[in-house]
Amino acid sequence: MSMFNLLDEAWIPVRLHDGSRSALGIRSVLLQSRKIAVIEDPSPLVTAAVHRLLLALLYRALGGPTDIDQARALFTNGLPATLISEYLHRWRDRFWLFDQAFPFFQVPGYEPRSAKGKEQWKPWTVIAAEHNGDNSKVLFDHVDVTNAGAIPSNDAARWLVACQTYALGGGNSDFQYTRTGPSATSLMVLPLGVSLHDTLVLSLVPENREVLKEDKPLWEREPDSISALERGDSRSIAGYADLYTWRSRSIRLRPSGDGKAVDALLFASGMACSTEDFTDPMVGYRIDAHRGRLPIQLRDRGLWREFDSILPDNGDLAPRVIEHAATLGKSARERFPRSVIVVGQANNKAKVEYWRFERFSLPGALAGDRLIRDEIKRLLSDADDTSRSLWAACASVARDVLSRGDRSPAKQDVRSFVEQTAVLTQYWSALEARFHEVLSACTLERESDDIRHDWLMEVREALNTAWSQYRHSLSGGDAWVIRAIAKAERSVLRELSRLKGEITEPAPEREPIT
Repeated sequence: MSMFNLLDEAWIPVRLHDGSRSALGIRSVLLQSRKIAVIEDPSPLVTAAVHRLLLALLYRALGGPTDIDQARALFTNGLPATLISEYLHRWRDRFWLFDQAFPFFQVPGYEPRSAKGKEQWKPWTVIAAEHNGDNSKVLFDHVDVTNAGAIPSNDAARWLVACQTYALGGGNSDFQYTRTGPSATSLMVLPLGVSLHDTLVLSLVPENREVLKEDKPLWEREPDSISALERGDSRSIAGYADLYTWRSRSIRLRPSGDGKAVDALLFASGMACSTEDFTDPMVGYRIDAHRGRLPIQLRDRGLWREFDSILPDNGDLAPRVIEHAATLGKSARERFPRSVIVVGQANNKAKVEYWRFERFSLPGALAGDRLIRDEIKRLLSDADDTSRSLWAACASVARDVLSRGDRSPAKQDVRSFVEQTAVLTQYWSALEARFHEVLSACTLERESDDIRHDWLMEVREALNTAWSQYRHSLSGGDAWVIRAIAKAERSVLRELSRLKGEITEPAPEREPIT
């Protein structure tokens, strides 16, 4: 019996322009996208994954865009409701969450294995990153994974979509060794328009017409057979719609309450990806000297310090959605995307360590011809250079205090001494807030030298404040500590002097960053 159709059931959380919140089905979300401000779920992984699902639907419903002219027409005239409605009607039977033949994003015919005479069903928490005790346990999460009970089907649908996008490899399953989803560990970016409609159109990067013909999402494909999954078969990525709906895991949900809830599930390895050098439009890339082009991943520091990597460049490394959004935005300045969200998860040996969801202003100067990526990279490099001077000074203090003139302390001891003071954390925290203001100030009207002038002033102030507080925290020490501070302070004073020399007098008409 077919139950809970995702086209009609309310499962996608949205915020409307008046600030009210609601939940809608796929059909309503797409046809009413101008009335919706954003898709907004407590889980950033769900938010990103749902956007990818909707984009895959649009690629197939619209048959494009296949070039920038089609993209501009969609941006100007809007998403064609008739094409979307006809497509959804044609494939309606593939969107049942519970169905014998085509359960959405699941594997039909997947039956529970038995161990000691007992069927091996798993709790729903297996597909929920924030609640999965086998993978990670979030502070203040009180879900008992050994007795998780049931969850509403709309919640299960969101976790199902997110799991297929962000599944991490590691460990054996009913079929084969589980592998990481194609873009599961990459930083994903999404430019935000004035409405959900614009957000989606801004991310519909044109796809080659011939590629698009074979670029089928999961609901247009025949389900993977159990025998193929047991063999560990793999296939290549056909295109954007295929990538956005890749079935990384073999899942079968067990319904309860006439399809209104899910009380257990089956979970195993999915279809392996054989494509190594693919481009995800939502992902930025970097060049490694030994491994070539690699996706940008979450690092153990603020995302803002990597911000230049998501801006358009001349090397085809930036996320294509950002380049596309900037191109479309130039034709209608009032609809130029004002911000961008960045989502990522960090893992260690297939275990989630943390995930992040941050929102940044998108520099308005992208609507012009300036190389904003280079300008932002220079600002971040200025801050990095100064941070190294601060680190060197703190490390000098640490070495002198730990050695007491008798020995050379281990590098790890020096590092631990500096990190315990949190002086670098204070420095970077002070600059983070100012960086967001800099992004807002990067308009067509502001000169890059003017912006850098203000930024260097902030860098100098952050250095001076961080060092002063660090010095004060140690001022009660003995003579060894006082001598160590006096010695190390010379490098800080040199850096302050250097920054002062770089800071030039602003133009009389300069608009300050406030």
